Amino acid sequence: MHTENPACVKIDNAIAAFFADNSNLIEKCPYGNGHINDTFLLRYKTPENIEKKYILQRMNHNIFKNPQQLMENVVHITEYLRQTILSQGGDPDRETLNVWKTLDGANWYQDSNKNYWRVFPFIENSICLEKVESEKDFYDSAVAFGNFQKMLADFPVQTLHETIPNFHNTVSRFQDFKKAIQEADKNRATLAKAEIAFALDREQDASILTDLLAKGKLPLRVTHNDTKLNNILLDADTHKALCIIDLDTVMPGLSLYDFGDSIRFGASTGAEDEPDLSKVELDLSLFEAFTKGYLEGCAGSLTKTEIELLPVGAKLMTFECGIRFLADFLTGDHYFKVHRENHNLDRARTQFKLVADMEAKWNEMQSIVNKYQTL
Repeated sequence: MHTENPACVKIDNAIAAFFADNSNLIEKCPYGNGHINDTFLLRYKTPENIEKKYILQRMNHNIFKNPQQLMENVVHITEYLRQTILSQGGDPDRETLNVWKTLDGANWYQDSNKNYWRVFPFIENSICLEKVESEKDFYDSAVAFGNFQKMLADFPVQTLHETIPNFHNTVSRFQDFKKAIQEADKNRATLAKAEIAFALDREQDASILTDLLAKGKLPLRVTHNDTKLNNILLDADTHKALCIIDLDTVMPGLSLYDFGDSIRFGASTGAEDEPDLSKVELDLSLFEAFTKGYLEGCAGSLTKTEIELLPVGAKLMTFECGIRFLADFLTGDHYFKVHRENHNLDRARTQFKLVADMEAKWNEMQSIVNKYQTL
């Protein structure tokens, strides 16, 4: 659900027929720029000559090992959001995704090749932004993700499945990293000697949040786990946030994961794979804009401890991403796609540079959080 592809390619209509009467199908085209699922735009004409659009997706079952459980999560979350939005006088057809059922009433379809498919009604007059273009963009995205957290604050989180087990379990990720060191290509390990040392020096940080969760000092919540700007649909006219999309990684977690990943991705002054580390630092103005917006959106639904630990969430999600990039580099670049030599090492270096800059600006980050903690 990003930017419409003008070069529509005619492809087999058989899958779409399980979701609607193909006699009214005008066109089916590749759509968007997602890297995980295959996405198509379906265009129909009703007997009254009204055009309707839908998004058809093939779920990537290589990454999401249990698409049935994934769809249970998506259906439960979207139905809950729909009822919440209705109770608040909103428009649930625009303010949340809605799963379109197959002709026999199912929420997904499995074809003869064991691929899993789903359909969502297209949300008209909406756009996505691929990158932060202003502090206001970042602030607005924070309000949207905070509101998502608030609306789901009372959702029975224990009913959700883990679509990717241990996705943000930093202790588990660190164990994977140490295993990667043992299995590393020697030349690559030599090249990444400084980065390996940087990560090992911070091993104790990996368990901060999981320990607090285990002790009951942090609440388990519904988390999105991919809180990038392009996972928010905006009204094309007003640019106001409409709804959160890409719900495949919605599962039990910590609010600090969603806050932290947004800061990691959106408040850095450099690209995620910037080779010139002098261009990479934490933009405190963007950190402040997101903190303010997120806490406004959450509207009192977070605990005092969660709010105090927002800087920890930012640092830890950045650190976790860095060790994942580094582990992949050490073992031959099998997970993240690479487009140049040492690409994953460059990515790890940017994350670690950002971690180091957060450590240098720690007092300022805490002061910003304190400034807005009563929102």
